[in-house]
Amino acid sequence: MKGVNYITDVKGNKTAVVISIKNYKEEIEDFLDGLEAQNRLEEPSVDFNVAVKKILKAKSKNGNIQPKIKKFR
Repeated sequence: MKGVNYITDVKGNKTAVVISIKNYKEEIEDFLDGLEAQNRLEEPSVDFNVAVKKILKAKSKNGNIQPKIKKFR
């Protein structure tokens, strides 16, 4: 496979891989995004509507926007 090289130990067992960024940039980014998403599965989540209300409330306190809270879903 062009752009993929394996590092082996003295017994010939593959221990690591070197992948060409030039040839596989998008695939590497997708792979790393997947790892990041998997790592975040254990993080606590916030309901979307709760988050929107919190953001709008904070912005209205700063005078940035007038809150117009619309229920999504």
